Amino acid sequence: MTMLKSYSSVCLRGHGLPVPRSSVSDSNKSRNSNWKPPQAAVIPNFHLPMRSFEMKNRTSAEDIKCLRLITAIKTPYLPDGRFDLEAYDDLVNVQIVNGAEGIIVGGTTGEGQLMSWDEHIMLIGHTVNCFGGKIKVIGNTGSNSTREAIHASEQGFAVGMHAALHINPYYGKTSLNGLVSHFDSVLSMGPTIIYNVPSRTGQDIPPSVIQTLTQSANLAGVKECVGNERIKHYTGNGIVVWSGNDDQCHDARWGFGATGVISVTSNLIPGIMRELMFGGKNPTLNAKIMPLVDWLFQEPNPIGLNTALAQLGVVRPVFRLPYVPLPLGKRMEFVKLVKEIGREHFVGEKDVEVLDDDDFILIGRY
Repeated sequence: MTMLKSYSSVCLRGHGLPVPRSSVSDSNKSRNSNWKPPQAAVIPNFHLPMRSFEMKNRTSAEDIKCLRLITAIKTPYLPDGRFDLEAYDDLVNVQIVNGAEGIIVGGTTGEGQLMSWDEHIMLIGHTVNCFGGKIKVIGNTGSNSTREAIHASEQGFAVGMHAALHINPYYGKTSLNGLVSHFDSVLSMGPTIIYNVPSRTGQDIPPSVIQTLTQSANLAGVKECVGNERIKHYTGNGIVVWSGNDDQCHDARWGFGATGVISVTSNLIPGIMRELMFGGKNPTLNAKIMPLVDWLFQEPNPIGLNTALAQLGVVRPVFRLPYVPLPLGKRMEFVKLVKEIGREHFVGEKDVEVLDDDDFILIGRY
């Protein structure tokens, strides 16, 4: 108490805490004489990566260029719309056992377009942690927003993916120079596959753009959906290409120089698709599966695949809207196709069955 009485004080209103008058006065004098308004931060115009350069599963583009069978893996769901990771792990294991060398996580087939980025990166990280030592994990971190593509790729490489898949900006299309700038912004981060599918984006990526991007050592190659003549153009110029069309991939591989395929059908018959990519030219086997391929793509992917996997009993019959199952008649056709090709060639162990409309769960909010 003696110390408190030794100097006069003021109290902060509402607190009753004594503050020496001399300190308050000195503080004000110091502020008036030396204080300057804060300056706006100047952010340098260069990329500051979030990740360490000592990345988990560091991979070179050369490690990706040699892959022949890459499966665009399906994402299964629980009845409440969350990921069914147990079913997902089984699907990935089947791909590994049957010789797939890489998987695309959260691509069009995996419905990355229906995921939040948190879900997306979580699934990439989960896949790396569980299977990254056995199969190459390629995360679809593309976007029509360059900012989002950069951020997602940073996170994807940070959690250990081996390569990124990048589509060109869709809907809000850009110029050819804009395409180059967009891809340049993400190529610096790690091995990258450029995905050209004009039927979905509304804009072709012409060879002139790809040729410019070959200056980057991180360009692993192109997933090309325009056709085999475009593939021949690239392979003739030493650019690695994967066919993005299951109905053309056999001829692309053995007649037009494609390294392999990024496949939807391999979700169902991975062993046959491996044989088509590794076993030499086999038009008879290729013709045998064409009715199945045609069936898969009669509606936009992944509607057919989701329906097929549900009827094979390897995923729950849960659809995130706006996808809905194929109608009953088409579901009956699938059962016939399975029997014609042979149930033993398809994933899963249950008998294929025709599901009723009421068996499916359609989820709009999850």
